[in-house]
Amino acid sequence: MRTLNHTSVIFDLDGTLVDSEPNYFEAGRQLLAEHGISDFTWADHETYVGISTQETVAQWKERYGLSAPLADLLAEKNQRYLALAGASTRVFPQMAKFVEALAEAGVPMAVASGSSRAAIEAILAGTGLDARLTTLVSADEVARGKPAPDVFLAAAALLGSDPADCVVLEDAAPGALAARAAGMRCVAVPYVAAQADDPAFASADLLFRGGQEEFTAQAALDWLAAEA
Repeated sequence: MRTLNHTSVIFDLDGTLVDSEPNYFEAGRQLLAEHGISDFTWADHETYVGISTQETVAQWKERYGLSAPLADLLAEKNQRYLALAGASTRVFPQMAKFVEALAEAGVPMAVASGSSRAAIEAILAGTGLDARLTTLVSADEVARGKPAPDVFLAAAALLGSDPADCVVLEDAAPGALAARAAGMRCVAVPYVAAQADDPAFASADLLFRGGQEEFTAQAALDWLAAEA
């Protein structure tokens, strides 16, 4: 592989590096059921993929007329999620290979996620990804979540990288829009296959339409080398 001079890679976490969406769905389903909402489905959950936990819960509070304070609802959802995530979170195998190859090539990397910092740290530690991914930004730590570019720009600043030198890996439309707004290149690996035709993904520099089933570390590395 050619040297990836000046290239930095920023990963979304949920649905990109790890298959955490089933745990987020279950945490949300349990939370809403506790507050009297019993008909929350996987299809409902899919509409929130790519949106930060805080923004998701804020939307639920309005949509379902939840009376509990937002901070309490958010803490409850995070608590439920962390309990589930600690038991089982699967790393996408080709993403793990990609991270390892980038690390061996000396490419600076970061994780920029809509999850809380506690959730990010728990997932990375539980999967062993924390050995390679140590620069982290949570949407809770910036003014605006995706599709605003804040979380990616904060990650680039921590890496000491120019946004134009950064490549973002994303699974959701809001993240692809955020990468574009940050002035970064984007490799899109849609988590929800039906969303591959979303206009947001049309702006991606590399799109794996088939999602994780199509993505390979070698294909991503070859593209990065050609772009270097």
